[in-house]
Amino acid sequence: MYLLIAFSAIIAPFLFLVILRMPAAKGMSISAVIVILLALTVWGMEGNVVTSSLLQGGHKALTILWILFGALALLKTLQKTGAVDRINQGFQSISGDMRVQVIIVAFLFGSLIEGAAGFGAPAMVTGPLLFALGFGPLAAATIALVADSTAVAFGAVGTPVAVGLSNIPDAGETFFQNIAVSVTTMDIFAGTFIPFILIAILTSFFGKGIKDSFALLPWTLVIGVVYTGSALLYAAVVGHEFVSILASLTGLVVATYTAKKGWLLPKTEWKLALSDDFQESPEKSDMGIVTAWSPYIIVVILLLFTRIVPWLKDFAMSAIDLTWSNILGIEGITSDWEFLYSPGTILTLAAFVAIFIQRKSLTIFAKASKESLSSMKMTAISLVATLAMVQVFVNSGMNMNDLVSMPQYIAESLADSLGSIWIFVAPFLGELGVFITGSATVSTLTFSPIQFNVATDIGLDVNTVLAAQLIGAGAGNMICVHNVVAASAAVGLSGKEGDIIRKTLIPAFIYGLLVGVAGFVFISIF
Repeated sequence: MYLLIAFSAIIAPFLFLVILRMPAAKGMSISAVIVILLALTVWGMEGNVVTSSLLQGGHKALTILWILFGALALLKTLQKTGAVDRINQGFQSISGDMRVQVIIVAFLFGSLIEGAAGFGAPAMVTGPLLFALGFGPLAAATIALVADSTAVAFGAVGTPVAVGLSNIPDAGETFFQNIAVSVTTMDIFAGTFIPFILIAILTSFFGKGIKDSFALLPWTLVIGVVYTGSALLYAAVVGHEFVSILASLTGLVVATYTAKKGWLLPKTEWKLALSDDFQESPEKSDMGIVTAWSPYIIVVILLLFTRIVPWLKDFAMSAIDLTWSNILGIEGITSDWEFLYSPGTILTLAAFVAIFIQRKSLTIFAKASKESLSSMKMTAISLVATLAMVQVFVNSGMNMNDLVSMPQYIAESLADSLGSIWIFVAPFLGELGVFITGSATVSTLTFSPIQFNVATDIGLDVNTVLAAQLIGAGAGNMICVHNVVAASAAVGLSGKEGDIIRKTLIPAFIYGLLVGVAGFVFISIF
């Protein structure tokens, strides 16, 4: 019975959002009520702990809404200044093929944002950008979520590795680098296929069929190998912090050059995913391409500097600290919000600075901000309900029945029954953790001790199993409820979260399966 109760935080959202196709505001509110009642009555959580968890969830929802606001304000500002039209024309000069644009914008530029920021920011940046380039809102959100996966293991300057594995025996720089090498080695046999999978999703769900994807198979495999191969090199030479950043930059250079030359690309441009009401600007923009892209360049630079320059990082994390510690006096129930360190602050600042760089009126920024806020009302309800449920689920170890937390109960039950095929289970446990918590770091921090113990007990290579956890956590980003809620809101598609998850479930499963097969081969050979 306890296992079923623990799974309620997974079953309820899947039932209401995916099966019954309820809007997230309604489906996640009902799910939250169910999980909270079960936590109080069956799991034995005390009222003050549940209340503290609810407040923690509300506070965390604010941090995500702030990132969403920044992403929307930036996009709407650039639409009003004409920068988006210039960016669109720039892509047309590289390739007008929407399949190529998916790889450059969603996969590679998104991976760069992931490597610098994490926090689910990439999908909230690349989704609206794809939408502005003419992609339908459902296509833009779906593609942005699937693309934000391979880079996640090293997102936010290596945080999922350094923090997620910090509770493993012998954790340290050498251990982290070894894990990074294991992750990138396995991803050559899994992550390499993500660019092609993205194209297959685009043509299958938003075109005339998967057959239109095969023309790009050679090019996508080259880009995939460039990304994962360079990631392995950077992991071995530099370490875990900059793998996603450097690999995505390498991929961007190669993808842009080869696309511009038309190398391995069909001559006929594919545009079947264009939104019905999209119209390209008939006039050539007089704005410089660097000027148009400058706000995004500022975002990347500020994200990197606030993460890698020690004094600037310390300042950003401490100058305006809105963290809520030990909520209602419950030790350990804390919600972090270093305001200046948040991607939301950097995105909003970039939108404001864009007005001056592109020599436009400040009223544009004001209007963009107002429009962004007005479009986020239902999203706020969805995120508060989702994060409230998540925090009760995560904090459920604080109970009167001496039970472990719900996520730990699930993991231990799976280990007892599926230990013999654990290498295939490991990536899906990582996905499961992110589906609920919305964080690769939290998923790995929660489940890595269990992954470590299972691997040790049944004689599997520990590094391979932990690498599978991390890659699986990246794949879980595709289906994470609060990421889906935020990504759908970013393209004006609130209420269609279930439709998005129905599409992202397939690549999430395929990625997890590829990782399991790669891990099995590695363990068998080595």
